[in-house]
Amino acid sequence: MDEASGGGTLLREAVTGERPETVLETDETARALARTLIREARFGALGVLDPADGAPFVSRVALACELDGRPVMLVSELSRHTQALRADPRCSLLVGEPGKGDPLAHPRLSITGEALFLERDTPEHAAARRRFLARHPKAKLYADFADFSFVRLDMARASLNGGFARAYAMGEEDLRLRDHPALEGLAAMEEGAVAHMNEGHLDAIALYAEKLAGRTPGNWRMTSFDPEGMDLADGDRVARIAFEPPLESAAELRSRLVALAKAARGEG
Repeated sequence: MDEASGGGTLLREAVTGERPETVLETDETARALARTLIREARFGALGVLDPADGAPFVSRVALACELDGRPVMLVSELSRHTQALRADPRCSLLVGEPGKGDPLAHPRLSITGEALFLERDTPEHAAARRRFLARHPKAKLYADFADFSFVRLDMARASLNGGFARAYAMGEEDLRLRDHPALEGLAAMEEGAVAHMNEGHLDAIALYAEKLAGRTPGNWRMTSFDPEGMDLADGDRVARIAFEPPLESAAELRSRLVALAKAARGEG
């Protein structure tokens, strides 16, 4: 029996005589961890219902994230999971990469929701395409083929396992930045701001990655902004820098980037 099925809880009860709560009250720390797991994920395990017999079917999919935190996938009509989503949009998505040691000791998030195929030639499709290709630039080779589609996961609920005895049940309101005051402004300026940073401020991006995120040197580029932070990539590597506190408006972005660069340099 593994930890997820209750083995860890039973062992603790046998040794200490204590029976811990299996699900903790969701707090801001848990919410921040869950949203970070979504935004950092390059890949995830997608669970669908096979239209042939209704049985569960799981496959790996490449991921990006919309401005408000909803996951986005690029899928092929030839894929079994795409056929399943066309028949029944209900699905689940597991994100969170294992690291050194016991893989069950690392945080992961299981999301349940419905898949929405984004229509071409719409602002939603354009935004999802831009953000996905910033995270997965090699997908430019096939992203616009007629048999490929961008799919958003509209999240309904989720289960966060933050490690031993750290389980949380979450709703959509815990995962998505719905109606955040900075969303509209960032949506209008994000593409230009990302291009500006990549064209003229690679030195600052390197500082963010190496000094603030603790990554080794590389060809780091900016990929996206959101009210709670910014995302960088160097090939298959990603790094996320949180805004502390989160932005209240898009107008704060420039001053926050300058302040972070100064902090990375050890100034002020």
